Formats: sequence, C-alpha cells, structure tokens
Amino acid sequence: MAKENILVVDDEADILELVQFNLIREGYQVTGAASGEEALKRAKAGSFDLIVLDLMLPGIDGLEVARVLKNDKKTEQIPIVMLTAKGEEVDVVTGLELGADDYVTKPFSPRILVARIRAVLRRKSKAPVDDSAVISIHGLEIDPGRRLVVTDDGPIDLTYTEFQVLYILARRPGWVFTRSQIVDGVRGSDYPVTDRSVDVQIVGLRKKLGSYGKYIETVRGVGYRFKETP
Repeated sequence: MAKENILVVDDEADILELVQFNLIREGYQVTGAASGEEALKRAKAGSFDLIVLDLMLPGIDGLEVARVLKNDKKTEQIPIVMLTAKGEEVDVVTGLELGADDYVTKPFSPRILVARIRAVLRRKSKAPVDDSAVISIHGLEIDPGRRLVVTDDGPIDLTYTEFQVLYILARRPGWVFTRSQIVDGVRGSDYPVTDRSVDVQIVGLRKKLGSYGKYIETVRGVGYRFKETP
C-alpha cells in the first residue's frame, strides 16, 4: 500500500473531503488545507511527497502558492498537481511554467485524479534523467549523442529543431510541456519563437515519424506531451 504523504488544498469543503477520502482509501497519508495561507503554512512545516492544489482559492490563489513553494529551497522539489476549472487554460500554462507537474480539470473523476497522482509520484521516484543516454520507447530509439532517431523501418531524418522537440518530450513521457517550455528547451529562453512556430514543428515531426507520430499528444490550450504507455 502507498505511504506517501499528500497535502490537498481546496476551499470547497465537499471537494476537499472527496479527494481526501479517495486518497486515504488508496493508502496515502493525507492532510487538508482550505486556503492558500494554510497551504503554505502546512507545506513549510511538514514533509510532503506531493501537493494537490486548487487554483481558485480565496486570498492567496493557487498560482501564488505554487510560485512561493517553487522559490523555497525546502519545498521546491515537491510535485504539484493542479486542480482547475474548465476555461482556465492560461492559468494552467502559467502553473506548468512555474513548475507544477500536471493538472486535472473540474469536474473530475476521482479515479483519474488518483491515476495522475500515481503517475507523478512514479516519475518522481525514478532516477534523474541522463542527458546522454539513448532513449528506447514505443519502438523508437533516440540517441542524443549521435542525434539519431531509429525505428524498425530504419533511421528518420530530422532537422535540429525537430530532433530537440522529440527529445525534450520523449525523455519525460507523460509530462505536459507548454510551448514556451519547449522553446526554452530547444533554443533557450531568449530565443524569439512564437507558439505557432512550435505547432509547425510538431506537425512536421509527426509527419516524418509516420505511425510513431501518434505518441506525440496535443494537450488542448496548453502544449504537448509524449504518450507514457502504448
């Protein structure tokens, strides 16, 4: 049974109770907080393996809570799964760029939320990503040293940018990357590339990958991710 300690933050009592109930049933240790101020106090005083954070909070909102936590050495490594209302795409993008790990939109299925939490905790428990290691996933071999992508049908000829985009996504399967995070990973934060440019690169990359292109998933209004399971 899971023993990780999770902080759940939501100002709606029924949602807070629902999330806590389902996580406790899965074997997690759970602490609740009903405001941003309480969340920060508990996060800094305790030792948590993950935080489920509602963005729409009275007083200090969820984005500010995430910003404070990610700028504190004591709490910066704690994964955050955001709870958001539909239509808050801008807030989702901002949260991910602040360092949140995933998000679930309201209304949500408790089973999906628990599955997302498990996935984030699983990624956290893995060894740090080796920037020089060859990635083998879903029949693709991605070699960053030789800048080579090989499938069962042979090598695929990619441009520098296409290779970088694929490598950024595939090295962390399941993670959602915003367009600006992809740009930063490819060229650096000072490189003037628009969101539209990223979309064009993705279209070209999927075309070259053929049947393997399906593993690059669009996260509507947010960005892209590489599918974690076939």
